[in-house]
Amino acid sequence: MKVLSVKKNLAFKKFLGLIILGLAITGSVALADTIKLKADHPDKYTVVKGDTLWDISAHFLQSPWKWPEVWSYNPQIENPHLIYPGDVVYLEYDAQGRPILRVSRGQATVKMSPQVRATRVDTPIASIPLNAIEQFLGEPRVLSQREIDNAGYVLSGKDARLMSGSGDRIYARGLIPGEDPNSTYAVLRIGKPYRNPGAKPGDILGYEALHVADAQVEDFGDPSTLRVKDSTRETLVGDRLIPKKASGLDRAFIPKPPEIPMEGQIIAVIDGVSRVGQFQTVVLNQGEQDGLETGHVLAVFRAGKVVRDYNAKKRGEEVTLPDQRAGIVLVYRTFDRVSYALVMEAERDMAVYDYVRNP
Repeated sequence: MKVLSVKKNLAFKKFLGLIILGLAITGSVALADTIKLKADHPDKYTVVKGDTLWDISAHFLQSPWKWPEVWSYNPQIENPHLIYPGDVVYLEYDAQGRPILRVSRGQATVKMSPQVRATRVDTPIASIPLNAIEQFLGEPRVLSQREIDNAGYVLSGKDARLMSGSGDRIYARGLIPGEDPNSTYAVLRIGKPYRNPGAKPGDILGYEALHVADAQVEDFGDPSTLRVKDSTRETLVGDRLIPKKASGLDRAFIPKPPEIPMEGQIIAVIDGVSRVGQFQTVVLNQGEQDGLETGHVLAVFRAGKVVRDYNAKKRGEEVTLPDQRAGIVLVYRTFDRVSYALVMEAERDMAVYDYVRNP
């Protein structure tokens, strides 16, 4: 019944989203007119190494996440999201006076006998700073209780040791032999549960899974024998083992607003700090079941404080001040009931339990 109610809720959200999307299409010109330029925007900008598409758009737009609506490209540029150092971005206006960002392609050349060919010798810039999220893209980071129960686990280290490091041999149970006899597993340590604020103890959205190391199978059996590699911390007895797979995640991270109304909260901050700043990863209590997708942009709001009005007729009456916008986050990885989002803009301090909504 719980799964059914979730599906009905998502279906209703999608239905409501289609209505909103239809209104947006009908008023597409009005929507484009809401794009505002920065007062001190340049007329052009030369891309340098280390830039991101978000950075470049922030030079021109008040809301840099709206760049897909204003980027326009020369016909010879095959992929509109591949921008390179040396390219020049410049501002124009269309016939209706709406802003357009165009790209003049820079070109690096290398000599190849018997002729000179123009070819790229550098790499395109990223949409967002990938170095801030790279460690969270590969291994599973949120597990359900069922996934934990079905996972293999570390039984012992060499010579019955409780802790093992890189290069050490470990023994595990619960591994299912695959086609590859040299399968690699992610070693994960199960951390705190993720819950909705005020939820009952049994209502868990998922469990934090800390990546400890990788381990390569030397021999399947009961127990199986593995060799620890790429260790970031000691492997302990009881750590879980999940088969490593190519993430298959889209790393383009092209921003877009959700097509359906979103209302959620920040329920945790990676690294365990209480205050949140730019380029930190936060955990949201909205996931794939709620319609959240990679690339969705959400605004963060700090809940308005409750003050007492001693001038009111009812002396000392409690009044809640309006919520204050605190920043912008971009969702870069989704799970069943939670998501990871990167703080792209921090207008003021953010904290756990702040709200996230459509921008």
